[in-house]
Amino acid sequence: MGTWIAIAIGMFALGTIMALKPSAVDMRLDKLRMTARRLELNPKFIACPDWIRGRNNEFGQGMIGQYSLIMDDMKFPETHYQVVDGKLQLDGSQGQGSDLNTQSSSEKEGSHSVSKQRLAQRLEGEPLTLPPSMAPLVKGVYLKANSLVVFWHDNRYVQPATNPNFNIQQIEPELMALKSTMQAWAQKLVN
Repeated sequence: MGTWIAIAIGMFALGTIMALKPSAVDMRLDKLRMTARRLELNPKFIACPDWIRGRNNEFGQGMIGQYSLIMDDMKFPETHYQVVDGKLQLDGSQGQGSDLNTQSSSEKEGSHSVSKQRLAQRLEGEPLTLPPSMAPLVKGVYLKANSLVVFWHDNRYVQPATNPNFNIQQIEPELMALKSTMQAWAQKLVN
């Protein structure tokens, strides 16, 4: 009888230890986010903004990954872009920053508003030149102050069900492709 009790206690302890081990998907996601952090892409897992299609293709539902690239020497107008058919499209439901769609009281403010609007439209229709495993997961791009933010389902990127060809060695090259695309968008806005 004492042997059975010892076996039961041992099995209980082993089960508890095994439950503490993270899953393979969690370890992949951790590797992805740590690599992004090392590449200065500043990853966060946030509640989906109300202008982005999240869970079940509904606006503002679920959680989404936010990867932002901060560029101290650049200034961007506050702008939302949705990804539609693999291209960036200005989000018509938002105000493009409060000064992009309103008439200014002075001539100086009016010209400033028009120039911001033209600047924001430079990425209109810009294709997503990202790896095929990453491109369908990108849902939106947000510009504000000195940062360019990409919203994408990074948790689906590491899951075998949604990315059956996932290779852990491809994380860094694909994140580098994301970073270079973000830098190219920033240069297009500045030029």
